[in-house]
Amino acid sequence: MQDAQPGILAPIPRHARYLTFGLKQGVRPEAALRALAAIADGESCVVGLGAVLLFALQKRIEGLRPFPHHKRPGVDVPSTPAALWCWLRGEERGDIVLRTREIEKILAPAFETSGVIDAFKHGSGRDLTGYEDGTENPKGKKAVEAAIVNDKRAGFGGSSFAAVQQWVHDLDKFAALPRKKQDDTIGRRKSDNKELGSAPPSAHVKRTAQESFSPEAFVLRRSMPWADATRAGLVFVAFGRSLDAFEAQLKRMVGAEDGTADALFSLTRPVTGVYLWCPPVKKGRIDLRAIGL
Repeated sequence: MQDAQPGILAPIPRHARYLTFGLKQGVRPEAALRALAAIADGESCVVGLGAVLLFALQKRIEGLRPFPHHKRPGVDVPSTPAALWCWLRGEERGDIVLRTREIEKILAPAFETSGVIDAFKHGSGRDLTGYEDGTENPKGKKAVEAAIVNDKRAGFGGSSFAAVQQWVHDLDKFAALPRKKQDDTIGRRKSDNKELGSAPPSAHVKRTAQESFSPEAFVLRRSMPWADATRAGLVFVAFGRSLDAFEAQLKRMVGAEDGTADALFSLTRPVTGVYLWCPPVKKGRIDLRAIGL
């Protein structure tokens, strides 16, 4: 869809940086948002607005809500609100560093940086555990149907909703598992990516099989591995025409339906969780007409 931010539908880049921002107290953000919209193209920089920001603007986007906090034995899924999110994408890390400086300077009058995560493409698009990520992603027109809002109102059509989580892996614990146990955790064979019909009910693939929900819960995953000096994991990003599909998957992952938690929780844990609304683009720039800008 021509009005969608192009980076949402494009393949993952070689390098990326995720920036999250909080809103400074007592400051109106309109001017800073207009300045960001003027330089963000939706491709090298995908922009998402959080419910915190819309509340401050006294605006409402139907369908945007706070990220749910789930806590059960062995499972803790946090909710970490953010006002603004930028996903910087590119083939050259230096360009991303320089773009970060430009964006932070533009936003500085009203926003403060609350998180910076550097990410990268691993191999053909694998998680650091070695398993392919996003195997069941819809493609072509189905990807557009799953990820992009179809709305004829100006400033709404072409938008998207995003669920973003930073996961921290215990790679040593995962590596110590026998290969069969690793495969059973994911629900696929690492060697050929074939889905395992004999995998246990807790296998991640079985927990999140998109066609097994009613209605079907298709999202477009654009996740990327990340690492710093001491930790590593995955930045999970799912785009949807609403947040309902992701939320249905998350409820099943935490065992809210049947008490069976996703086996992933024994080897990795989320440390952030935020829902965002990603505006459409108009003439190559972020379109903020839906919030009166």
